Amino acid sequence: MDLKTATALRRLRLVSAPEAISFLLLLVCSVLKRTTDFNAVPVMGAIHGVLFILYVVFWADAWNRTKWDLKTAALYFVLSVLPTGGFFAERKLRREAEDAVIASRARREGVMGAS
Repeated sequence: MDLKTATALRRLRLVSAPEAISFLLLLVCSVLKRTTDFNAVPVMGAIHGVLFILYVVFWADAWNRTKWDLKTAALYFVLSVLPTGGFFAERKLRREAEDAVIASRARREGVMGAS
């Protein structure tokens, strides 16, 4: 994996959890708006909107660089629209990055070439 691909995956991973948190907070704010006089929906909506747009931009960049198949790309997109999906995306992306580092080290050390 080249540096630009690793960077694209890292950016997507780093925005996944904050996007999920903002989604959950927006849901809480929506409930509070309807049950109390507290209305933070405009602020949380804007924050979540910015984080969601960043997620989609980073998702498109990662898809372009990693050459994911349609199923994998769709999975990461669907996770962005589920309330807790960003947490699952972050965990899956972290594992993918760790596997890529392990494979890169193995190639460098010639372990894979010895078979």
